[in-house]
Amino acid sequence: MTDFDPMPSDWERALGVVAHPDDLEYGASAAIAAWTEAGKSVAYVLATRGEAGIDGIPPEECGPLREREQIEAARVVGVSTVEFLDHHDGVIEYGLPLRRDLAAAIRRHRPELIVTLNGDPWPGGRPNSPDHRNVAQALMDAVGDAGNRWIFPELGLEPWNGVRWVAVSGSPNATHAVAVESTLDLGMASLAAHKAYLEGLGPGPMSDPSFIRRFAVENGERFGGKPAIAFQLIPFAFEG
Repeated sequence: MTDFDPMPSDWERALGVVAHPDDLEYGASAAIAAWTEAGKSVAYVLATRGEAGIDGIPPEECGPLREREQIEAARVVGVSTVEFLDHHDGVIEYGLPLRRDLAAAIRRHRPELIVTLNGDPWPGGRPNSPDHRNVAQALMDAVGDAGNRWIFPELGLEPWNGVRWVAVSGSPNATHAVAVESTLDLGMASLAAHKAYLEGLGPGPMSDPSFIRRFAVENGERFGGKPAIAFQLIPFAFEG
């Protein structure tokens, strides 16, 4: 395997765009902590409130609970702006309403870098969730939509074609990485902030935040020996 390239650092604003509370905390948040520590501005936009994510808690109780946990998880890594688009957890549909909402978020926040979660099969071939797939696909389309003033003009927002990259966390095709030696504990703490969600998962590696350290150390073998979070970096220049 080839070594990871360093993630670009010549940007000021990033936007995390994912389907659920906890999606950014399974690794990416350690990198986000490194960026906010360096003075970068990062905001989060979530398609849902994760209301269908805990089997033992009804959605009307679960949604507000997971919203609070997500806001705390963001705070741990230096992110104060967290928005929820109120699509329905578990049944997010790809289509114009989702593209419109994501394009609006991109126009509002005007990011140079967008961070999202893998929508393809996981490393090893395990199928991904429909929510992850649909958000990932709609996001790629929404980056272009956001830059074209004649698409979704009813939003009343100025177009933004300044997205330079989309960084995909959890991708089997990772190309770049961020050293997280100084922020790995913050990344794990941000996942631990999803206390009710992790308890609902029951015992196992996905409910133990320390597994992030193991993956970061493994990534570091391809990044100069330093613990790292890896991303598939997709250059994205709007062509008009």
